[in-house]
Amino acid sequence: MRFIGKFLVLGIVLMLIFSFVGHKPQSSKYEDYKLVWADEFNKNGPPDEKNWNYETGFVRNQENQWYQKENAFCKDGFLIIEARNENRPNPNFVTKNHKDFAKNRDSIKVTSSCLITRGKHSWQYGRFEMRAKIPTGKGMWPAFWSLGIKGNWPANGEIDIMEYYTGKILANAAWKSNDGNTAWDAEAVKLTDFKDNSWANQFHVWKMDWDAKSIKLYVDDQLLNEITIDKTINTPDQTIIPFHQPHYLLVNLAVGGINGGEFTSADLPSKYIIDYIRVYQKKK
Repeated sequence: MRFIGKFLVLGIVLMLIFSFVGHKPQSSKYEDYKLVWADEFNKNGPPDEKNWNYETGFVRNQENQWYQKENAFCKDGFLIIEARNENRPNPNFVTKNHKDFAKNRDSIKVTSSCLITRGKHSWQYGRFEMRAKIPTGKGMWPAFWSLGIKGNWPANGEIDIMEYYTGKILANAAWKSNDGNTAWDAEAVKLTDFKDNSWANQFHVWKMDWDAKSIKLYVDDQLLNEITIDKTINTPDQTIIPFHQPHYLLVNLAVGGINGGEFTSADLPSKYIIDYIRVYQKKK
């Protein structure tokens, strides 16, 4: 029995080792790239504070969720961002006639999370990759995107590596146009175009290849959009070149708002499940 016990313990240890190694970042996955940053979400509990900050409150796009850090947690090797039904007063409420949507809502009815690397990590150019299973229920608006570190939106530049709402996967970039408005290069693919009824229930890999000339956005190695950076530069003496500066990452689950559309409390809770986020850069 002691002999068998030793082999049993050894087997368990080896299984744990192989399981852990198998969930490590693949630094040699791409021959011409090196892994410069990753979060594998392997430790149960709150996300790694060395990597992430959080948005708080009602933030943008008339969205219904109140962002708070409590709705993001790591479990069994995944980051889970959960949109939930809640009901409590809005601490920023002023009056229902206020022009700011964040101040004219008297209560919070939905909560979720938006994690950002701003102030902790940013990168200029590289291969950005996320493996995730996204929620596609009514009113859900998950995203994986980046913003430039200098300038106000849209002058700083926005890249939507993954965005989903109302049955569509989107791959976009936005910047300030020459006339002062917002310019978009946006492509959308309907979920039905993938011709797989189980697509939404599977994990997929979203990827951005970004260099000084272009931004290429993929899902499962299918090119969704290619943005030529030259067209995002309005004048030779432009102070902020949106896609020639470092960007930080955001990953969030929004609910409703101007694009998410209608939802009901019966649609919640809803989970955005992320296996890993990795950043590679070209070897010198």
